[in-house]
Amino acid sequence: MICRFSPKVTLSLLSACLLTGPVAMTALSPAALAQTAGAASPADAASAVTPISALYDALKAAQKTGKTAQQRATMIAPAVDRAFDLEAILRRSVGVRYNSLSPSDRTRLLGSFRQFTIARYASSFKPEAQAAFTVNPQTRPNPTGGLIVDTTIGGTDGGDVTPIDYIMTNGTSGWRITDVLLNAHISQVAAQRADFGGALSQGGASGLADHLDSKTAHFLHD
Repeated sequence: MICRFSPKVTLSLLSACLLTGPVAMTALSPAALAQTAGAASPADAASAVTPISALYDALKAAQKTGKTAQQRATMIAPAVDRAFDLEAILRRSVGVRYNSLSPSDRTRLLGSFRQFTIARYASSFKPEAQAAFTVNPQTRPNPTGGLIVDTTIGGTDGGDVTPIDYIMTNGTSGWRITDVLLNAHISQVAAQRADFGGALSQGGASGLADHLDSKTAHFLHD
């Protein structure tokens, strides 16, 4: 039997499981877009889309053959490492306090955040999800820099689909994800910021790392 892919699953990719405060919106107005530089070159557009396509290919394969969350996590990990600039996302999610963290705290937090990100995908895309993925090969400029890759995730039965857009930034490792937008305006970074800040205030960097590790264990528990 084919299961309808619920938009609630895609929301989990944006840390709904972490939210303790109001959801922040990132609106891209037509006026702002009009002020942005022109369309990307075909080479840049293709380079920005490639990591997303590879991530979705990995999710489809894991969804099809990964019987356990741990198996799916192992399959997904290389694509996550390639597609995401995890350090940039973590830095923005933590905020200004990131600059005052020791190198050892940053290393531990990044490792915990990486495992959390992978486990969240592994938990969301189980075989019964039957998720279908589409990627728009045409990118658009992001008003604050970089490119946006538009995608959708929905059910294979043609049911509801959820727009999930990726903000891509070109760095030393090429085009990589620096934020994810659910329904084109709910920012993963903004959604995580309140929760991360709360965990840091209560337990410091170790408290936040423990918090992420606990979420990871939950996601990987079949």
